[in-house]
Amino acid sequence: MKAGETIRSMREKGQTVVLEKEAKEVLQLAGIPTTRCYVVDSAQEACSKAEKIGYPVVLKISSLLFMHKWEMGGVVLNLTTSGDLSAAYEQLLDRGRLHDPNAGITIQKMAPPGVELIAGATTDPHFGTVLMLGTGGIFTELLQDMVFRLPPLADADALEMVHSLRSKPLLKGYRSRKMSDIEAVQGALLCLSELLGQSPEIKELDINPLVVYQRGVLALDARMILK
Repeated sequence: MKAGETIRSMREKGQTVVLEKEAKEVLQLAGIPTTRCYVVDSAQEACSKAEKIGYPVVLKISSLLFMHKWEMGGVVLNLTTSGDLSAAYEQLLDRGRLHDPNAGITIQKMAPPGVELIAGATTDPHFGTVLMLGTGGIFTELLQDMVFRLPPLADADALEMVHSLRSKPLLKGYRSRKMSDIEAVQGALLCLSELLGQSPEIKELDINPLVVYQRGVLALDARMILK
C-alpha cells in the first residue's frame, strides 16, 4: 500500500491523530528513512526487543496527550543495560498513565548523532498546505530558524530551502564537523512534497528531529494530524 492510500485508509476509519509508529510507517512508504518503532507492553518485552535490535535504545511514551514528548518528560535516551531499561520502562509508564490511562511505551534503537533539522507541513488559512524546514531538536522553538514553501516543490525549490537556513553552516561542515548530505535533505523534502500531493487529508506533519549525516538522513520522531 502506498503512503497516500495508507493516509486515506486511516481517515476513512475516523482517525485524525497519527502517532509516531504509524507516522513513521507512512514516511517509510513515502521514501523517507526512519528509525523503526516498536510498541512494548511490559519491561520484559522491552528487554527482549532490545536484545534483538541492539543496545543502546530509546524509550518513549505513546499517547494522544503526549504530542510533545520531550517537554513532558516522555523520552529516555541511550539506555544500555536491561536493568536501566526496566527501570526506565516502569518510570515512563507511571508518568504516562498519570495523564492518560491508555498511554503505552515504544522502543527504538538509539541513532548516532548528526545535524538535527525539523521538517513537515502545516495548513495556512490563506495559502493552504505549506511545507516547512528548520533547525530541529530541542532548540526548534528557541532558535525559530524556519523556511516555508508552497508545494509541489521542484528540485531547485527544495535545495533553496536548505540553503535559506541560518543553520546552514552546520550542514556545510562547521569547525570540526564533516559536511552533511544536503542532497539527502533535498530528497526528503521532495518526498514530503509528493506525500502532501497524494494526501490532502494531512493537516499537520512534524518530523523532529530529521537527523542529517555525511550520507543520508533519518527521521527519529514524527506525528501527523489529519483533517
